[in-house]
Amino acid sequence: MPKTLKQHSMEYTTAVGKTAVSLTRHFLTHHWVDYTVSVHSVEDDPAYQQHDIDLLWSIVDGNGRLRIIPLEIKGDKNHHTGNFFFETVSNMSKGTAGCILYTKAHWIFYVFVEIEEIYCLPMDVVYPWFTEHLEAFRVVETSTPVGKGENYVTNGRLVPITTLLEEVEGIRHYQKTNDIWVQKSPSHE
Repeated sequence: MPKTLKQHSMEYTTAVGKTAVSLTRHFLTHHWVDYTVSVHSVEDDPAYQQHDIDLLWSIVDGNGRLRIIPLEIKGDKNHHTGNFFFETVSNMSKGTAGCILYTKAHWIFYVFVEIEEIYCLPMDVVYPWFTEHLEAFRVVETSTPVGKGENYVTNGRLVPITTLLEEVEGIRHYQKTNDIWVQKSPSHE
């Protein structure tokens, strides 16, 4: 039986997420190889899903201590817009908070999958900045298929990438070129 448009859309959305995680793994184990001990996926673990955490990144820090850093990975195929989509309501019918508002991840790795570009967003500075400036950003909705003729509506804000880079310290930006991650623009480093 041929697949429906919604099945194709759901598979594409899942593929974008899986590609984003794969690119992040490659980035952590190739670019930050000197620090990375391991990268463990917890995407399918309900205990971590409720905290919106996808990966646990084990590192040896500058003091020789082993640390575990929780990461949230956001895959996006719309690099041409010049915006990040920061989800504020994950499911409009249930009124559940979006990732940017409740994740317990220390970093969000925002991945533009089609151009293999990663923005490393430190939540300790991005979250307070975003909540303070929330009303300045345009609200958009998107629909995500979840199964047999069902979908849910997500609400979020479009945040211009240039604005975030100019106003928030500590953001790192890399692009993969010939299997090497090249730093594009450090933010106030």
